[in-house]
Amino acid sequence: MRKAFARKKFRLKLRSRTLTLGERTLVMGVLNVTPDSFSDGGHYFDTDAAVRRALEMEAEGADLIDIGGESTRPGAEGVSGEEQLRRILPVIEKLRRRLGAAISVDTSKSAVAEAAVKAGAEIINDVTGLRGDARVAEVAAAWKVPLILMHMRGQPRTMQKGPFAKNVMPDVTGGLRNSIAVARRAGVLKTQIVIDPGLGFGKSYEQNYQLMARLPELARLGYPLLIGASRKSFVGRALGGAPKAQRAWGTAATVTAAVLGRAHIVRVHDVAEMVQVVRVADEILNRGRSAKVVG
Repeated sequence: MRKAFARKKFRLKLRSRTLTLGERTLVMGVLNVTPDSFSDGGHYFDTDAAVRRALEMEAEGADLIDIGGESTRPGAEGVSGEEQLRRILPVIEKLRRRLGAAISVDTSKSAVAEAAVKAGAEIINDVTGLRGDARVAEVAAAWKVPLILMHMRGQPRTMQKGPFAKNVMPDVTGGLRNSIAVARRAGVLKTQIVIDPGLGFGKSYEQNYQLMARLPELARLGYPLLIGASRKSFVGRALGGAPKAQRAWGTAATVTAAVLGRAHIVRVHDVAEMVQVVRVADEILNRGRSAKVVG
């Protein structure tokens, strides 16, 4: 007899509070202040609309709000740091005293990360895993904020054109280890790092599902695990080409798999629905944690 592999607990220190990870799955709501993001581009490009959506997501149960000013959808072209700041700073400044959920800034530019943290963001989410600008880690270390490191193969403009890795697990784990090493050399504490395998970012259709099926292996790297599969094209393809707005049920399946795979945070667009999914999946995980299985 042996116990089922349990989800490890962590504590992330923000400037305003400490987040406990692992007791329950935290929900991160996506807020793209862009005209061209893959799912909700243009919906919240107006500052007031973005603020309303952030408050709405908090009311729906979001623990974190991830605010980004640059689309990283497949085929996207980059925008300047100045333009990112023009888009996101007014939103962060209006939310910092009204929002109970913690604010994360989605950027791979150190100047944007630092300005956002000064304005009230408490987490930095770098989808390039520091390959875009290694100084992002220096900002995280200097301000003592958590840093999310995502694995991306290639660049948004070309990442879904391949070539894809021959073996996705070593590619992702190796890339994440490299990102972690860069962050640690810059002074980011191990306890302030979260990892994300980057579903949909330079992976084939089959590789995205392989990663989802093998999340416990990523959890064994020893860091909190964030999963973002919400409305992505590999979900739509499995649903026969369902458009983005009709992928909530498919996303719910990935969220359940993420929780049972020991993820600590799920990043989603449909917050109200996925909060319900997470609560039920957490109950399943918690019961399995204490169960005995034949080994």
